[in-house]
Amino acid sequence: MITFMLAIVFLIIGYLTYSKVVERIFGINDNDETPAYTRADGLDYVPMSWWKGSLIQLLNIAGLGPIFGAILGALYGPVAFIWIVVGCIFAGAVHDYFSGMLSLRHSGEQYPTLVGRYLGKTVRICINFISIILMILVAAAFTAGPAELIAQITPLNFMTAILIIFSYFLLAALLPVNKIIGRIYPFFGAVLIFMAVSVAIALLFTDRQIPNLTLANLHPGELPLWPLLMVTISCGAISGFHSTQSPIIARTLKKESDGRKVFYGAMIAEGVITLIWATAGMTFFGNTTGLQEALAAGGTAGVVNEISTTLLGTLGGVLAILGVIFLPITTGDTAIRSSRMMVIELLNNGFKKMKGINDKTLIMTATIIVTVPAFFLSLIDYAFLWRYVGWTNQVVATVMLWTGAMYLLKNNKPHWICSVPAMFMSAVVCMYIFYAPEGFNLNYNLALIIGSILTLTIIGWFIKQIITQRKDNEQASKVA
Repeated sequence: MITFMLAIVFLIIGYLTYSKVVERIFGINDNDETPAYTRADGLDYVPMSWWKGSLIQLLNIAGLGPIFGAILGALYGPVAFIWIVVGCIFAGAVHDYFSGMLSLRHSGEQYPTLVGRYLGKTVRICINFISIILMILVAAAFTAGPAELIAQITPLNFMTAILIIFSYFLLAALLPVNKIIGRIYPFFGAVLIFMAVSVAIALLFTDRQIPNLTLANLHPGELPLWPLLMVTISCGAISGFHSTQSPIIARTLKKESDGRKVFYGAMIAEGVITLIWATAGMTFFGNTTGLQEALAAGGTAGVVNEISTTLLGTLGGVLAILGVIFLPITTGDTAIRSSRMMVIELLNNGFKKMKGINDKTLIMTATIIVTVPAFFLSLIDYAFLWRYVGWTNQVVATVMLWTGAMYLLKNNKPHWICSVPAMFMSAVVCMYIFYAPEGFNLNYNLALIIGSILTLTIIGWFIKQIITQRKDNEQASKVA
């Protein structure tokens, strides 16, 4: 129990202290008008209060991620606490802050466009397709589960449920952000928080023993801790999906100082939620072997339902159903919305040159482009989809951290707050893809060697950028 309580305290201290360091290094100016005012369009650029933006941001970046990912990560044991706390404070929240604030600084630009600004055209083109594919995969993966549960508890069949969900996706993606998202998402964000807090309180008063920290890998399947844990627990530590969602709220902020509360703060809140559910997974079933048996019997949704109903009774059952149905749907629809924005930025110039294509037609076309493949992918096996979501998600996160590092470097600011976690995540994704079954499925040691070489190559590239920037600064000083 001591480890659990200390971990929550560390997350809170991280927000109260390190977030201010990050904000100070980035540099804010509340005298500058935000895109919510300078580009107000009544659709995406709509001013909203910071507290509403925070709840929407939390729901957009979270969904079922900090619940499902945390429970799967709990199989590794209490060592997962370290990754959640350290990853959240020094990587995930920094990642979210820079993805949101850079978007705000550049008129609400989407993630791929921001990448292009600081990492070049070639990287932008690659990451544009990777991030759109990630959005489509997320929308598909987070639709099948709710549809299956709806089919079980209502007279509707699976296909009808899928069609209803995607009809809602289209509606939410096409309507102004303050019509559906701005009105009902703060409520579901509050439900996500209430559900986690209720479980945490129940855990503290249960007779089950909350485990304390041990550095041992307790995974019953004997899967290696590195780098699998860092991909298994993404939401709640660091997740590239967040960088695709932050521009949605960046277009609604009233002032730059709201960014710390909205972007960094929402990530810390997600870290707390992840910590609670990871603790519940480790505690409720006695040990990691018991958790693995429960997952094999009822799946992740079944584990969530069993924990909720046992600890919270009828209220827990209602919350579990709300969570398993509505939270992934809210993640899916914002994935469609953000991918629609990305497609518009990708194809905008081409469409503008075509006679008769107006803004409404462009928005509808882009929405259909991403919705149709997501619909068909939602009809195939969820487990198959999820394997590819994990690595793609962390690649997107890594590129965003390098984007932040280059922004800081080019503006002569301390880059280490982004470059150090970027190096760490580069090692994660480089080694994971060579070891994982969905990757090259190589021998573990060989995967580590190849991944290390690639990581060192990336670090070498950044060192070269540092040297080049220093030379440019020296040349500018001589000219001045």
